[in-house]
Amino acid sequence: MQEEREQNYLQNEQLNNSQTADSGGKMIFENAVLCSQLLSGYVDMAELKTVRPEDIEDVTERFIPMFTEQRDADVIKKVHLPGNKEIFVALIEHKSRVDYNVCMQILRYMVYIWEDFEKEQNRLTPGVSHTKAFMYPPILPIVYYEGSSEWTAAQQFADRIVLNDVFMDYIPDFKYYLICLDEHDNESLIDKNDELSFVMLLNKIKSADEFKALSLPSGYMETLFHNSPEDVLKVIARVIAVILRKQNIPENDIQNLVDRIERRQNMGLFDEWQGFDVQEERRNGEEIKLIKLVCKKIHKKKTPHEIAEELDEDDVNHIQEIYDIALKYAPDYDPEKIYNELVKEKELVNN
Repeated sequence: MQEEREQNYLQNEQLNNSQTADSGGKMIFENAVLCSQLLSGYVDMAELKTVRPEDIEDVTERFIPMFTEQRDADVIKKVHLPGNKEIFVALIEHKSRVDYNVCMQILRYMVYIWEDFEKEQNRLTPGVSHTKAFMYPPILPIVYYEGSSEWTAAQQFADRIVLNDVFMDYIPDFKYYLICLDEHDNESLIDKNDELSFVMLLNKIKSADEFKALSLPSGYMETLFHNSPEDVLKVIARVIAVILRKQNIPENDIQNLVDRIERRQNMGLFDEWQGFDVQEERRNGEEIKLIKLVCKKIHKKKTPHEIAEELDEDDVNHIQEIYDIALKYAPDYDPEKIYNELVKEKELVNN
């Protein structure tokens, strides 16, 4: 009877609430392939070494009511242990900075999950939770930390309770499993040769120099992309897109690269990005931002001198150049086209 209840666990209608916002952790670990690689490759439990994607069911949306709008990085999985019908719940919490109250947060989530399990089983078999044989599913809380500073928050729940040495027997105690990205060097991630390790490798990149210095073995990308399911390729493409946007790479170039990844056209994927000048790209981004502001002022019938004064720009001549070109594109004022024409005019002057 207990096995039957476990098979029905979390399979009924989902609880209603607003959808959570997309985040790096949610984007990655909601994927069954990447989640199975996390459990089998980064959690030191023999029972999880053979967990497969088909053993994992995402039940995050059922528990959205326990998340606030700020708690959008959490992922909850129902996992069948290979070789038997037992299940456990993986609660994966993604952090980009140290959170000293994560123990209490996780405790609330665990109680919520067990309460939901109890209600569901009592609905199926009234009063079953009051019987001696009734058992709750185990929960494995995981904190996946991508921050650059050392994780210094307590892992043991009791460490957050005052007088814990006196009241230890009466404190609900547990610890979460901590996975710190920075504790895995590039070589060890490359050696794992799977999609999650590659995503982790990408997420370690904090600067343009690190991106340029990324050195992958010959054939690594070809093999990885050839074997990856389409949904995993989409996650990889999105992660790379986020990295490139932080370096102010033009959106058209990013989209072209994303399309190539999803079509498995990855030859020399990183080679063409080795020479990008992040400072130049940042200046270009600032220039387009200025163009957008100027266009808004033009729409309000402001003169170049008025615009320069209101934007606190000393170079009135430059505002005049933008102004003259922008008028050609009225009333739509396409910033990209204005920027491209501005660049061409400067190139003609310099030549």
